[in-house]
Amino acid sequence: MNKQEVELLSQEIEMLMNERIRLLKVVGAAAILVANADASKLQPNAVEAAEMLSEMLNALPEETLKDALDAVHAEQDEA
Repeated sequence: MNKQEVELLSQEIEMLMNERIRLLKVVGAAAILVANADASKLQPNAVEAAEMLSEMLNALPEETLKDALDAVHAEQDEA
C-alpha cells in the first residue's frame, strides 16, 4: 500500500467508527425507550413496533447493547 491508500483507509476507518458511535447512541436510546414504555398506554400499532424493536434489541450481542447503553448514559452525563 502506498501512503495515499493508507490515508484513504484511515479516513474510512475513522468515518466508520464515528458512524458506529452514532448508531450505538440510537440503539441505547431505543433500549431505554422500550424499557420504560407502558404497553397499556400505547396505541396498538405502537405496541407492535415496540415489540419488534424489543426483539431486535434482544438479538444484539450483550457487549454491543452494553456499549449502546454506555454511549447514551455518557451523553446524558455530559449534558
